[in-house]
Amino acid sequence: MQRALLLENLHPLATSILQAQGIEVVTRTGALDEPELIEALDGVHILGIRSKTTVSQRVIESAPDLMAIGAFCIGTNQIDLATAARHGVAAFNAPFSNTRSVVEIAIADIIALTRRLTVFNDEMHAGTWNKSAVGAHEIRGRTLGIVGYGNIGTQLSVLAENLGMSVVFYDTAEKLALGNARRMESLDELLEIADIVTLHVDGRAGNAGMFGAEQVAKMRPGAVFLNLSRGFVVDYGALRDAILSGHVAGAAVDVFPTEPKRKGDPFASELQGLPNVILTPHTGGSTEEAQEAIGQFVATKIRDYLTTGSTTLSVNLPNLALEHGDGVNRLAYLHRNVPGVLARVNQILATHDVNIEGQLLATRGDLGYVVTDAEGSIPAEVLDELGALDATIRLLQVG
Repeated sequence: MQRALLLENLHPLATSILQAQGIEVVTRTGALDEPELIEALDGVHILGIRSKTTVSQRVIESAPDLMAIGAFCIGTNQIDLATAARHGVAAFNAPFSNTRSVVEIAIADIIALTRRLTVFNDEMHAGTWNKSAVGAHEIRGRTLGIVGYGNIGTQLSVLAENLGMSVVFYDTAEKLALGNARRMESLDELLEIADIVTLHVDGRAGNAGMFGAEQVAKMRPGAVFLNLSRGFVVDYGALRDAILSGHVAGAAVDVFPTEPKRKGDPFASELQGLPNVILTPHTGGSTEEAQEAIGQFVATKIRDYLTTGSTTLSVNLPNLALEHGDGVNRLAYLHRNVPGVLARVNQILATHDVNIEGQLLATRGDLGYVVTDAEGSIPAEVLDELGALDATIRLLQVG
C-alpha cells in the first residue's frame, strides 16, 4: 500500500481523494524542519506541504520511496525541483486555485488603508472619538500600480478598474494588458504615478531584495504599499522608516522573510506597532473556498499521476496529459534525455513480444518521459532491463 504524509493543515478533501484511491494517509498539523522531515518520510510515497516546509536536496536524497510532492499553494520555491526531477519525484502545485482569495484581500487592504480604517479602529478601541476626513480617500480615481502581472495581478487589475481605479503595471515579461490597464516600461515609471503599489511577483531567487530603500524612496509621497507575494523581496526596515517619516501613508504585508512554522509560534517584525499598517499571517490565499479548491486540485493531480502516469501541470517533469487506458497495461518511463533511449525501449519491448497499442514521448530540458500502452501483461524481464539502462530515472507501471 502506498503511503502519504500531509503536513500544514491541508484541507480534508485532499485526504479523502487519496484515501479513495487506497492510499494510507498520515496528517500532521505543522511544518517540519529538515531532520524531522527526513525521519517522517521513511516509507512515504507522497508528500503534501504548503509554504512552510522546505524540501531540500538532502530530504529528497534521503527519501528513496518518495514518488510525488504536492505543494498545496501557488509557490514551489520551497522545493528543490531539480533534485526532485533527477530522482523521479513529480511535483505539482495549485497555480490558480487561490487567485481570487489573494485578489479579494488586496482589494480589502487597499480600501482599509486608503480610508485609514486601521487608525480609526485603534482609536475607537482606545476610547477616542475622532470623526475626521483628514487623510481618508476614496479609491475611485486613484492609480493602482501592480508589480507582477500574472494570474493574481491581472485579476486584480480587472476588479480595480471595476471599482473606478486607473491601473498601471510593470512586469519583466511581455504581458497583455487587460481592460484599460497601461504597461509601464520600468518600475521607476510605475512608482512615479502610483497612489497604491502592490507586489505580486513570484519566488524566483532573482526577485530577492527587489524592493529596497531606493524603490521606497521613489514612491509618491503619501502612497500606500502592499506585499502579498514573497517576504524576501522587500526591505522592511526601509519601509518602516518611510512609514514613520510619513512618506508612505500605510502598508499591508502578508508575507515575511522569516515566518513561524507552526500555529501559535512567536512572531516578530519591524513593522509591528506602526500606524495604518495591516499585518496578516500569510493568509492571502487562505479562505475556506480556496483551501478546498487547492486540496482537490493538487490531490487529484497526484492521484492521476500515480494511476495513469499523467504529468499535466507538473512543475518539474515533462508534461503529458493521459487518460485511463482501458484494457491495457501502461508503462511510464522517466529517463535522461539522451539520444537512442526511445529506440532502446522499443527494442526491449519487441524482444519480449510486447505489442504496443500506443506511445507518447515528451521532453523537458535534460529529462525525457515516454509512456507506452501495451496489450497484455508486461513481463518482469522488461522492467528489469529498462531499470538497468544508464538513462533510467524511474519506472511507473499503471493500468
